[in-house]
Amino acid sequence: MAAVKTRLWIVGLAVGGMLGSSVLVEGAWAEGQAVSGAGGWTAVAAPSTAPVVTKFFPLGEVKRGMRGVAYTVFEGVNPEPMQVEILGLLKDALGPGQDMILARLHGDKPEYTGVVAGMSGSPVYIDGRLVGALSYRIGQFSKEPIAGITPIESMLQVRDGDGAAAMKLAGVKLPEVSREFEGQPEMRAMETPLVMGGFSQETVERFGDRFRAMGLTPVVGLGGADSAAVQPEPLVPGSAVSAVLVRGDLSMAGTCTVTYVDPTRLLACGHPITQYGPVDMPMTKATVLASLASPLNAFKIINTTETVGAFTEDRASAIMGRFGVEARMIPVVVEVVPPAMEKGLQGKTKTLHFEVLDNRQLTPSAMLVSVYQSLQTNNTAAEELSYRLSGEIDVKGLPPVRMQGLMAQNELNPATINAALLVNDRFSKVYGNALDQPVVTGVRLKVEAIPARMSAVLESARLSRTEARAGDEIEVEAVVHPYQAEARMVRVKVRVPDSVSAGAMRVVVSDGATVDRLTTKTGAERSVGLADTVATLNRMHENDRVYVTLLNHATQAVLEGEALPGVPLSMANVFEPLKDAQKMQLTGESVLAAGSVDAGYAVSGYQVLNLVVR
Repeated sequence: MAAVKTRLWIVGLAVGGMLGSSVLVEGAWAEGQAVSGAGGWTAVAAPSTAPVVTKFFPLGEVKRGMRGVAYTVFEGVNPEPMQVEILGLLKDALGPGQDMILARLHGDKPEYTGVVAGMSGSPVYIDGRLVGALSYRIGQFSKEPIAGITPIESMLQVRDGDGAAAMKLAGVKLPEVSREFEGQPEMRAMETPLVMGGFSQETVERFGDRFRAMGLTPVVGLGGADSAAVQPEPLVPGSAVSAVLVRGDLSMAGTCTVTYVDPTRLLACGHPITQYGPVDMPMTKATVLASLASPLNAFKIINTTETVGAFTEDRASAIMGRFGVEARMIPVVVEVVPPAMEKGLQGKTKTLHFEVLDNRQLTPSAMLVSVYQSLQTNNTAAEELSYRLSGEIDVKGLPPVRMQGLMAQNELNPATINAALLVNDRFSKVYGNALDQPVVTGVRLKVEAIPARMSAVLESARLSRTEARAGDEIEVEAVVHPYQAEARMVRVKVRVPDSVSAGAMRVVVSDGATVDRLTTKTGAERSVGLADTVATLNRMHENDRVYVTLLNHATQAVLEGEALPGVPLSMANVFEPLKDAQKMQLTGESVLAAGSVDAGYAVSGYQVLNLVVR
């Protein structure tokens, strides 16, 4: 066998010392002389590049007692061997007609660490032919490194774009990890470490279940991201590879192992990360700093490095990445202004720049947790802290979605959560539109911290007079009671419209949320288009003002989220088919906006007054 300058890997063969055995030398499958080793295991040269031609081992030929080898990175970037003993087949374990290969791992490292999160996708070879990927484990606390292997035949269906097979595989939904019965002996996908750089442990504890439900294991402080780092070693079967959810000043990436590589693409994991089918996620190389052994949750400590392409498919049997493809990301800028310090001095403003993946299922959660973490950036989080938030969500072809509000602590959440939830509410309603797929081109936020609990309750209200004529001006006095402070009065002058008819009229003095409920369709919702959604969001009322609304005795129609007051009865009859189709709502009163005033606090509550129009 020709001499090579690479270190030896252990390749399991049925018979050691065979002449003419297939071995992997310098990145190509070649015929050569294998070197016999102890116990029937054989050493060959490690590959420096991906194989030119990969030979596959048919699932139908897999038998109990066969020996092979698997490759994964325990430390650094070079894959290392693990001996594999085939225990047999588990029929239909991955779904109807989708068998799993059961195997036991041998070697000092796997016997010490056990099955490690991040190991999924490690390629398994028998007689130099690829049989599949290590991808499943049996519960937790297992004393033996026994793993399930996804057959390469199932993984190749993702590579080859076999639509029927891909749909069949996509329909096999993996069970979510149960936290209550953790440790029970069941076959489950190996966890994918989700390395979260720049995030606090408190953030992960608060939002981590969103990612654990998808089989991702959030890891904080035990890994990071350096997109500028150059990693000259090529991706080969057994290399660590990462799928990026967030990158920039904050980072989030899930890591598994490469199973198969050809000149344009690779297959990895042997199970899904999200199982959402078509995806668009940056694909990076990764360096394993260490593999942590733990009977509860062994995992790899990982740094992601340079981007080499994008993952485009996330299916039940594998994820597929393409080299040289650029994933579309959503740029986010969050400017955080800390509260004024002693003697009126202002702390240093910090601006975070990061990008979030563009994926209908994952993006809202990734955006929520990233915005929440951004608010912690200046060490200003406190129980009595409030935030004045403003910003925009840019949507291609439509006006920006405005976000504005004064976020304070309430009985449910601290101000940081309420601020993040406001952004999440606006973003999710745009991004999750049921009729149109939006193209979000950016998110910009400015958050100013206020060292006080800026909330108030609307305590009472009264009219300057209880009778008026159409066209008259009246004054509304409202008492707002701030948290642990003296009550204060605000005044709003309103004009009775000339068009109102004589009789009793209700006057609602309230917060912005109450006005939104009065002017927005309620009850059974019908999906509306993206343009109508954006328009509705931009009509929402700010929460730091006191509003005065007149309820006139005239029919009102709410059509596609917009209130149309004063609809004539004859026209209301014309709208009846729309009402039956739940596209429109008719009410017996018209809502007329009369005026508002800045309250200086996040206001909650409402009062209903009566006015007689002569």
